[in-house]
Amino acid sequence: MAELIVVRHGETEWSRSGRHTGTTDIPLTAEGEDQTRRLLADLGDRSWAAVLVSPRQRARRTAELAGIAEYEVLDDLAEWDYGVLEGHTTAEYEARRTSVGLPRWQLFADGAPGGEDAAAVGVRVDRVLDRARREMEGGDVLVVAHSHLLRVLAARWLELDPRHGSGFLLGAARRGVLTYEHSLPVVAHWNVPVSG
Repeated sequence: MAELIVVRHGETEWSRSGRHTGTTDIPLTAEGEDQTRRLLADLGDRSWAAVLVSPRQRARRTAELAGIAEYEVLDDLAEWDYGVLEGHTTAEYEARRTSVGLPRWQLFADGAPGGEDAAAVGVRVDRVLDRARREMEGGDVLVVAHSHLLRVLAARWLELDPRHGSGFLLGAARRGVLTYEHSLPVVAHWNVPVSG
């Protein structure tokens, strides 16, 4: 049975500090580049039916350093548009909210003020999954993208509401394996770190 392998890009300065990085196009750190080089050994010597990559440089560079020479860039794989959250941590945003008497906030439930919500990201992810499923008829598919987007992708793979992506933590340069068992979509592995 073919597999859909999803990989989050390697570490960036903002991912290391917990800042929301959606539309800002920042590079990998030296550690992020090292993580992605080790990813090559973990992926093995596979022949991919398709490799689909986010347009952000951190995802493209991850694919390249992992030894992927040919890939297709899909705009639908760009990370959430975080709106006013861009460049800020969740703690910073929650502190601003509570200082003016607003209730707690959660990205997957409430969306990004001035940006996208989980439903909007879910629409993009559904298009990616439609494409990936077609490609999986010819073999394994690799997707290189971003944490929150891939979390929504995992939820939608299981036919869950996009908000359920909150339950799929995915660290930098970590991967997941989505496939089928008895014709039903399953998550075979998730948040798997790079070796060594």
